Amino acid sequence: MATNIPEKASLLERLKEGHFNVPDFIYIPAGDFTKEDFEDLEAFFENYHESFKVVVRSAHSQEEFFKGGTFDSVETYADTGGVKYAWKKVINSVMNSNRLSIVRQQKFNHAPEIKPEDMGVIVMPFIDGMNIMAKMVGNHWEFGYSGNKSHKVRSDPYITTTPHDIKLLRMSQEIQDYLGFRCEIEYVASREGAIHVVQAKDISSIEMLEMKEEERTIHLDGIRRIRKRRNYRERPVYVMDNKVFYLKVISACEELVHGWGDSQPDIEDILEIVSSYEAEIEDFALRYQRFGVLGLCIQVPEDLYQIANHYLDETPELQSRLSSALNNNQYKIDFFLSEADTLIIEEKIRVNLCSHDAYGIDTVRNPLWSVYWRGERHDQLEKEFRKLGFKTGDTVGIDIDSEDRPTIYRV
Repeated sequence: MATNIPEKASLLERLKEGHFNVPDFIYIPAGDFTKEDFEDLEAFFENYHESFKVVVRSAHSQEEFFKGGTFDSVETYADTGGVKYAWKKVINSVMNSNRLSIVRQQKFNHAPEIKPEDMGVIVMPFIDGMNIMAKMVGNHWEFGYSGNKSHKVRSDPYITTTPHDIKLLRMSQEIQDYLGFRCEIEYVASREGAIHVVQAKDISSIEMLEMKEEERTIHLDGIRRIRKRRNYRERPVYVMDNKVFYLKVISACEELVHGWGDSQPDIEDILEIVSSYEAEIEDFALRYQRFGVLGLCIQVPEDLYQIANHYLDETPELQSRLSSALNNNQYKIDFFLSEADTLIIEEKIRVNLCSHDAYGIDTVRNPLWSVYWRGERHDQLEKEFRKLGFKTGDTVGIDIDSEDRPTIYRV
């Protein structure tokens, strides 16, 4: 076993020793994967009778310095091969889908440099049930609920001070008293009603501050948010217009095919348009710890998408390179949007929230806001935003009135 046990594993072990209802689990350090030494894991599976699935949770030795949800958990088969697959997937996410989040935390929160290959994991039974996250905010406990993924009909995540089972309140206080510091606790409530403790995180060093309020300018139609304790915020914004971006790509394709313009571009010039856009949004994300996105056009219009992905069909090799770059660009945009805590968008654009995004400890101070306008007002408001000169780098204020109607203005 490694001598440097991650906080996630050590706190679970302490809670198990304290006779809290922690599922059987095993911590597998990175070295065991490197050496292909799975003796302890195979011994764990010999006594494993829960189900054919397990949950493999990230357990890096420096994970405690990053916000909750930065590293992935993976559901997989209850065997050595499944765990190896999940370990590789967690490492891959560090270098790809979670890389921007990690780099931003290193820049703004002074999180340490990490080696992805040093990732250990915690293996525990998959429990079919409802995820619940508990923490003390001020002088009261709050409980964040996410729907059961196995249900056909699911409710949106929500926060309450009154848990579905009063045992949660007592158990949460007992866990915090036992550990001796303010903590965020993650539970899974099974279908049978049993409440399992699957994670605890020390949040004693995280502050919670008040926000100010100011005037308003452009009236929008509504807001989607889980936490409703604050009604004003200011954010630097990135103005995203993917319609303009695709028109630029298509224009370059026209010049390549027809030889228009003073200097005919080649495929590298077109790919540079895509890579420059990706570099621009990443640079913006690394300049501002908290930022918003004003989405004049986030979803690419279908006609432009088809044109860009077929304009060079007569040169299949070039079209393949362009389509691959545009497909990868969609992921880069998604990663960028997931780092914003404020989205100013059309109503039909919805954010898929995980439990940490919805009610993790980081959302107490900076909850995710998605303020929107109705679809029939899109053309009108797009013109208004342009007329008022909203541009990337501007700081905007958002004020929410008593009826949850947002207004936005340039600071």
